[in-house]
Amino acid sequence: MFWYIISAILLLFAIRLRFPYFIKEAKYASRIARAMYRTTKYLRSRPVYMLVDRFLDSVQKNPHKAFIRFQDKTYSYAQSDKQSNKVARSLLKHANLHEGDTVALLLGNEPMFLWIWLALAKIGCSAALLNHNIRSKSLLHCFTCCGANALIAGAELQDVVEEVLPALREQGISVYVLTDHVTTEGMISLTDKITQASDEPIPADMRASVTVTSPAVYIYTSGTTGLPKAAVITQLRFWAMAFFFSVCGVKSDDVLYICLPLYHSAAFAAGFGGAIERGATVVLRNKFSSSQFWDDCRKYNVTVIQYIGETMRYLCNTPKRVSDQVHNVRMAIGNGIRPEVWRTFIKRFGNVEIKEFYGSTEGTLGFVNYAGKIGAVGRVNFFHKGIYPYAFVKFDQEKEEPVRNADGFCVEVARGETGLLVSKITKKAQFAGYARDPKQTEKKKLCDVFEKGDVYFNSGDLFRTDSEDFIYFQDRVGDTFR
Repeated sequence: MFWYIISAILLLFAIRLRFPYFIKEAKYASRIARAMYRTTKYLRSRPVYMLVDRFLDSVQKNPHKAFIRFQDKTYSYAQSDKQSNKVARSLLKHANLHEGDTVALLLGNEPMFLWIWLALAKIGCSAALLNHNIRSKSLLHCFTCCGANALIAGAELQDVVEEVLPALREQGISVYVLTDHVTTEGMISLTDKITQASDEPIPADMRASVTVTSPAVYIYTSGTTGLPKAAVITQLRFWAMAFFFSVCGVKSDDVLYICLPLYHSAAFAAGFGGAIERGATVVLRNKFSSSQFWDDCRKYNVTVIQYIGETMRYLCNTPKRVSDQVHNVRMAIGNGIRPEVWRTFIKRFGNVEIKEFYGSTEGTLGFVNYAGKIGAVGRVNFFHKGIYPYAFVKFDQEKEEPVRNADGFCVEVARGETGLLVSKITKKAQFAGYARDPKQTEKKKLCDVFEKGDVYFNSGDLFRTDSEDFIYFQDRVGDTFR
């Protein structure tokens, strides 16, 4: 028996020596497999089991567990359920919504943002998440391209809506403001109606016609060099994004800190959606504050944070404090962190496990650096690649198009060479495109990439791989800057 144990230890040591990332790869593959199994199970059920159903299950299982903590208030799963019921009933009564309708939200980070989405999901409607920093022409464009029937705005954004109100009234759009009273003609107060509404549960048959391809939410691209595009996030895609936190290793007892804007996919789909999928607690802040960040983490016992590269740099640039490593944060999930900032962050704030990832709102796949190698966004994993086929192909910078060989097919780059990421569009990896913009939707597709008839998603992003198969983001091509 003794020699069996010794042999097993030696074998594990040899595997670790020969394949240093074997254990982490195995965990990563296992989490993807579990996520895929559950997604398939949910979407094959009749009616379709959606993220809102996962939330309702958590309400039944842990009604008194904290779901949202905002400022000095805590809202349990049960309280949030009732609040969303009140919102749903007020919208059904006063906005005359029907299953399949879309409502645009112009709100900052606050619990009502999340309750409104839950309410819309309960009645089979989708939400378009408008960037509350955009104005006039851009705002009107974003509203129009999602085909919304109504607009709900925060009280502090009433003057912003007034700029485009004449155009909205011409389209017959109902405009609601989260306040008890409004004086502007063409606007309707909503908070007072929510207060008076019943909090009785919403019947599930109100969303009975929702399918896997139904839009759950519309999330807009940055539109840095042009007007934003509304990416259609279907129920299938929303589940895939919500499972991302579970693939990273987030658990149900984690406390997630969300200070990124909810109108972006990172905070809303991965953060909020991931919290629902895990049955976890969300600490919501109206906006990022480098001076208050760690105080919040200590105050709310945060264990998982989200970041973009600049937020990490801001944190590293704050004055050093003796309490820098006094916190319970174990994991940071995000993208865009520079290697030197990564090293500085870990050295200063402790051994936080950083999960750097790559992904786009409308894309068909993403990468996550599960192994923790500084600077990388992921690693070539054959299990992952087998499920979601992708390749890095040669790209002509001057012509701004992939290089084709004599047979007209794309050519994969060699290891260490920079190439364009293309991912195959399949039933598992669907591309829903952009709302009311077929031209831009088709523009993102590449046909006959490796064989006649295949269709790939053109990410517009360049990558390279190193000798250990780690993937590094290099640059962005085309008409959009990431």
